[in-house]
Amino acid sequence: MEGWRKISIRFYNDREVRAVWDNELNKWWFSVLDIVGAINEQDDYARTRNYWKYLKTKLRKQGSEVVSVTNQLKLLAPDGKRRMTDVLDYAGVMLLAQNIPNSNATRFVHWFASDSESIDGKSREKAYALWESGLLDSVEIGTTRGLQQIHAYLFGGLYDFAGQIRTVTISKGGFTFCRAQYLRQSLCDIDRMPDDTFDQIVAKYVEMNVAHPFMEGNGRSTRLWLDLLLKARVGHCVDWSQIAKHDYLTAMVLSATRPAMLHGLLQGALTDKVNDRETFMKGIDYSYYYEQADS
Repeated sequence: MEGWRKISIRFYNDREVRAVWDNELNKWWFSVLDIVGAINEQDDYARTRNYWKYLKTKLRKQGSEVVSVTNQLKLLAPDGKRRMTDVLDYAGVMLLAQNIPNSNATRFVHWFASDSESIDGKSREKAYALWESGLLDSVEIGTTRGLQQIHAYLFGGLYDFAGQIRTVTISKGGFTFCRAQYLRQSLCDIDRMPDDTFDQIVAKYVEMNVAHPFMEGNGRSTRLWLDLLLKARVGHCVDWSQIAKHDYLTAMVLSATRPAMLHGLLQGALTDKVNDRETFMKGIDYSYYYEQADS
């Protein structure tokens, strides 16, 4: 399996389901242990592994196709080392779920089957492609126009307003973002904000979040915009996998009046791995995970 490179993380009920892209066969392979743990709502790695051993033995005796289509790839284990682990492709995952006697298996299948066809799923695939496309190098750094470029790429063909500044006022969770009649001027003011230091960049990020220039897709676009700005100015980016979803969302709600929490979260997650493919891909996964509604 020399053709795999790209690693992705999907989230089912806040549980990671890791996937590895196979360039040779042009498909994803999914971690069996992650799937079993998600369906059984089991966080204990040893118990999940033992259950899969039991189930695999049972299915082998029954001559089930699940066992014969199972492959192995190296994935990061809980001890921090890359170890060979069982993986299945899309069809194999559907077969596996059908053989787990758990009512949650049906819900998992529904999520698994619909995830890649959703707007988020399609947009996420486009976000992955940014690494190879070269588009990131052409984005204007730290400007509204640069943010529009990112948004247009992520949501082009998915939303008819991709890349376009909204003309209506929007709210979320009781908070009203910049009113439409003031938005253009607010964005001009943000463009003029200094962004040479980490503190200045975070301040600019907070203001762009308050502006919320698009009807939808603001967070996913602006986190990429932030990383490009940090990379260009201070030689770092955010390792989003180090920031818990609840902590990030709470910090963003407070950021307009009390930015200290957001500042601390971002600073604590900075990495100099700005040219690392896996860090970028993992960042995309977590960025999209932040936008998922809680089950």
